[in-house]
Amino acid sequence: MTIGTKLAWDDTVLPFQLDRSDIRGRVVRLDGALEAVLKQHDYPPQIEALVAEATLLTALIGQAIKLRWKLSLQIRGDGPVSLIATDYYGPTEDGEPARLRAYASFDPEKMDETTEPFGLIGNGFFAILIDQGPDMVPYQGITPIAGTSLSACAETYFAQSEQLPTRFQLSFGKSTLPGENPAWRAGGVMLQHMPKASPGVASEGGSGEGGLLSPSDILDGDEGENWTRANVLLDTVEELELIGPQVGPTDLLIRLFHEEGPRVFDPQPIRFGCSCSEERVRQSLSIYPPEEIAEMTTDEGVLTADCQFCGAHYALDPATLGSEAGKDRGQDGA
Repeated sequence: MTIGTKLAWDDTVLPFQLDRSDIRGRVVRLDGALEAVLKQHDYPPQIEALVAEATLLTALIGQAIKLRWKLSLQIRGDGPVSLIATDYYGPTEDGEPARLRAYASFDPEKMDETTEPFGLIGNGFFAILIDQGPDMVPYQGITPIAGTSLSACAETYFAQSEQLPTRFQLSFGKSTLPGENPAWRAGGVMLQHMPKASPGVASEGGSGEGGLLSPSDILDGDEGENWTRANVLLDTVEELELIGPQVGPTDLLIRLFHEEGPRVFDPQPIRFGCSCSEERVRQSLSIYPPEEIAEMTTDEGVLTADCQFCGAHYALDPATLGSEAGKDRGQDGA
C-alpha cells in the first residue's frame, strides 16, 4: 500500500470511552516501533504477519497496565509455529514511553507458503501474563487457540477468562512513503464493555468455538444492544483509516462513534525496547552447577547467549558463572 506523510500519532495508543454505550476502547498506531521489532529477525512473510498482529494486540491490551508492570502475550501451538511471545513494559514514570518487543519460534522445514499465517500455529493455547514487580505473584490467564486469527483468540480470551466482551479490528502490512523503502505499519481499534458487578454467564458452556464464552453469552438487554451497535459502527472502518496516517485517531473516533459520545484520554507513546543485559544473563545462569556450565561452554572456552527478542550477543567467562561462582564471589565480599 502507498500512504502519505507520517503523523505525530505514529507509535501511540489513545484510550477512549463511549459514554452513551458504557464501552471503553483504544486506538493504536504503530510505525517505527513495529519496524524495529521485525527488523531484529529475518522472518519469512507469514511469520512477519503473525508477529505484527501479536505486537499490535499487545500494544492495545498492554496500555491498561500500571507503571513499571509488564504484560506478556504468549501463543503456543503444535504446528510449524511453536511460539509467539511479546512483552509490553509499562512506563517507568508518567509521561515516559512504554516499550514493546516480540519474537517467534518456528520450524522453517515445516512451513508451507500456501498456508494462511494463523494456520501455521495449529492447536495450542493463548495466554496473557501480568508481572506486577518484585514480591508479587504474576497473574496468568490461558484459553485454547480459537477462531481464525490471533485477534479472535484474544476476543475469546477476554470473554472466557475475564467475562469482558471485547472486539479487535486490526490492519497491518508493509506501506510505502514517497521516496522511502517499504516499511511495516499497523493500526487497530479495541472495544471492551465495562466490567459488570455480577456478569451473567452461560451455565452449561458458551456459544463460541468448543463451548467457549462469547459476548452474546455475557450481555443482554440494553447492554447487548449497545454492544451490537458499537460493533456495527466499527465494521464500517476502512483499512487505511486504521493504519493512517491521513486520519488521526481522534478524527477516526468521531467519524465512527460520534453518536456514542466518545471521550479521549492522554495518549501513551510506545517504543521498541528490550530488557536484556549481561547482568540478567548472569542471573539466569546463577542456578546452574559447574558441570552444566561446562556443557554449555564452547570449544573456545566461552559461554555464549543470544537474546531471542533483540539479537544481542553475550560472550561470558564460564569461571564467573553458575552457582559455585556466585558462592565464591559472595565469600570474597564482591
